[in-house]
Amino acid sequence: MTTTRAEICAIACAEAFRGDGEILVSPMALVPSLGARLARETFEPDLLLSDGEASYVSGPWPLGGTPPETVEAWVPFRSIFDLVWAGRRHVMMGASQVDRFGNQNISCIGGDFSKPDRQLLGVRGAPGNTVCHTTSYWVPKHSARVFVPTVDMVSGVGNDRRDGEAGRFHDLRVVVSDLGVMDFQTPDGSMRLRSVHPGVSVQEVQEATGFELSIDDVEETRTPTDEELRLIREVLDPKNLRDREVAPA
Repeated sequence: MTTTRAEICAIACAEAFRGDGEILVSPMALVPSLGARLARETFEPDLLLSDGEASYVSGPWPLGGTPPETVEAWVPFRSIFDLVWAGRRHVMMGASQVDRFGNQNISCIGGDFSKPDRQLLGVRGAPGNTVCHTTSYWVPKHSARVFVPTVDMVSGVGNDRRDGEAGRFHDLRVVVSDLGVMDFQTPDGSMRLRSVHPGVSVQEVQEATGFELSIDDVEETRTPTDEELRLIREVLDPKNLRDREVAPA
């Protein structure tokens, strides 16, 4: 069955949560949200998902739809910090910039810090996330403007900056983009190209990256099974919102 690039990306995001077990997952965009819900409906049934307000909910629900009525637990905002500090969370954040060691920037671009060329979101929760629990990133448009040699400001902490006691809990898992999947499984913690999506070449990914990736045995990102496709198309995203983030190749 023919699959779209967005569906491949959803599978790659789902795979990022494989093995996590009973922890809170916090996907920060459409395709990561689809991936997290798909993972829970298939190979990671113990994942905890918030309705976006103050409850853990059980059961599938479509992107842009109403959350399930089955509430597993009440999670007021203050309790999220307990989960963060205890390492019981895996967040998949966005990145305006990310460098070869996984330092992430969502705060500002260019110029002096006191007067940048572009003001963005601010550091938000990125520092605490990256020193306390597993963090992954989602980049819907892979380019050398995002994958840069050095970020203009460090919001999320990369592997070359982890230090002291906090470094014990620092865990950068993967970076998923519309071209492939990168991880940091190298001796110095630099970025490695793990897989390319179907129809994408290793050269294409490298040319869209502003630094040299570690490249060894690069696989092809797996395609969804028939059941996973059914869940994506009929249950989790029947309105096809996924194509808003990743247009068909």
